[in-house]
Amino acid sequence: MTRVLLDADGCPVVEEAVRICRRNGVECLILCDTSHQFEKEGAKTLVVSKGADSVDFALVNLLQPGDVVVTQDYGLAAMCLARGARILNQDGMEYTAENIDALLLARHTAKKIRKAGGRLKGPRKRTIEQDLAFRNALEQLLGET
Repeated sequence: MTRVLLDADGCPVVEEAVRICRRNGVECLILCDTSHQFEKEGAKTLVVSKGADSVDFALVNLLQPGDVVVTQDYGLAAMCLARGARILNQDGMEYTAENIDALLLARHTAKKIRKAGGRLKGPRKRTIEQDLAFRNALEQLLGET
């Protein structure tokens, strides 16, 4: 049975993901740390202690092959791919073996720029199109499993 695990720290689609899971009869787990606690009807919330990557490691340890993960963290996505999960970001893009290396390289490059004192633009305001893309991608992914 497929489950959806949400990396809820900084995730703008928690409510939508829970709604989609409920509508599809899919178990939904929200993982967060003590500084970002979420309680949503229709989902189970697992709160872990605050710390660097504590939610990420808890999520990876819970994964089973075929689970669906929602995260915007490329590093977490890479670990989940290795465990046989399907991973979506908040905009509906699926992380795959074909795109994860390029995404990790881009993250590394951006970190080097910031460390050298450079500045990068932050994300734009979330759009309705992003919400629709996420909804469609999660519905399609759940339909395939």
